[in-house]
Amino acid sequence: MPIFMDRHFLEGTTAADVAQAHRMDLDIQDKYGVKFLTYWFDQRRGTAFCLVDAPDAETAQCVHREAHGFVAGEIVEVALSAVEAFLGRIHDPDPAPGQSSSDVDPGHRAILFTDIVGSTAMTSRLGDRIATEMVRAHDAIVRRCLSQNSGREVKHTGDGIMAAFAATTAAVACAMAIQQEFERYNGGNTEPIHIRIGVDCGEPVEDSNDLFGSTVQLAARLCAAASSDQILVSENIFREYGTADLFAHATRRRFKGFSKPMLVFRCNWENAGLH
Repeated sequence: MPIFMDRHFLEGTTAADVAQAHRMDLDIQDKYGVKFLTYWFDQRRGTAFCLVDAPDAETAQCVHREAHGFVAGEIVEVALSAVEAFLGRIHDPDPAPGQSSSDVDPGHRAILFTDIVGSTAMTSRLGDRIATEMVRAHDAIVRRCLSQNSGREVKHTGDGIMAAFAATTAAVACAMAIQQEFERYNGGNTEPIHIRIGVDCGEPVEDSNDLFGSTVQLAARLCAAASSDQILVSENIFREYGTADLFAHATRRRFKGFSKPMLVFRCNWENAGLH
């Protein structure tokens, strides 16, 4: 059966309320031949997301309607591999010792892209073997920084990496650490590697039919728009991060796939004191 993720608008609802609603779904799911796998709840934003194995979207909605009446506002078909890559799980987690019902993963993620600047020209100049070694060096540095900043690699893009973070602060810290690491790497190598980074954040189900669709798209657009050795972040990141001193040079830019100009900030990683 296909897998669906839905989005509920539950402003004013508590984590305990959502946990009870999830249990009510589980109580009657067999009647409809569906299986509710897990859920995420973002109390600050008033949104919940359910992952369900169901024959179709309407059947999943029927369970919600009968169990508790919290019908989803949006529902999209997803791949379990993508859910696990972005969100880190596809089943209800075992509660940690002392964990309360309020400690629910909100499902909000920051998405980061890296890209090697001039990778095509680098391959032409150095040849496939050396260029491949350069990509491996990039991968090793980025993956080390991801590991140190609780990042999860979603996929390799050929000349870059897409990663997800549960915390916006961790994504920004990782982006800065990556640029700092490449600055150190380039100081001791005759063939430097220069990269650009883009970061956005958002919810798993928004206004598209893809998991983190608009968030992934904007993060990729920001990465492509960044100059060599630069980090560009979205207005969402700027607002979520909470420290404006780190960001500067706000400009509005038009990106393919977005109807309105987007406010873009440059991250001042060079002055972040990470050396």
